[in-house]
Amino acid sequence: MVEELKTLPDLLKPGLRLVFVGINPGSYSARRGHYYAGPGNLFWWALNESGLVDRPVGPEDDASLTGLGIGFTDVVKRPSNSASDLNRQEFKKGAEELLKKLQSFKPCLVCFNGLTGYAHCFGGKVRPGLQKTSLGDSKIYVVPSTSRRNAQYQRDQVLRWFKGLRACLDQLKCESMTQADGGAG
Repeated sequence: MVEELKTLPDLLKPGLRLVFVGINPGSYSARRGHYYAGPGNLFWWALNESGLVDRPVGPEDDASLTGLGIGFTDVVKRPSNSASDLNRQEFKKGAEELLKKLQSFKPCLVCFNGLTGYAHCFGGKVRPGLQKTSLGDSKIYVVPSTSRRNAQYQRDQVLRWFKGLRACLDQLKCESMTQADGGAG
């Protein structure tokens, strides 16, 4: 019998300064109920080392980061052991739904964690960094996948792109509505 895993919820709200978009939840993360929970995933290490957060955070902190203006979602919501387990139709449907969500929530910056997710949404060749494509007023940035299955990029390279993401946020002057209004809610 194949285990039916519950997906991770979208951690989105209006006015976020940054939304991370994964390809799809990994099985381990889905079982744990938190984004990027796999012990070998570099996401939380890179997030902490880049200066994007003001305190050390880990997978158990994912939901609370909306208070810092950071949200999470995926292109495809079905958990799997590998993105290669997903089919073209799932990516097509997931991309359509994702783009509607992002247009609705209007984050300042959308960061695709992995070139594959961006490519399924916008097509064409993609490199890490700020993209020429935008989604309404939302700018788009791509970092290499933090999954250790992505051996093409080493730790120092992943961190360099996360530090570039932080610089991009600073340059765009992205502030969440919560931060911009002094935290009133």
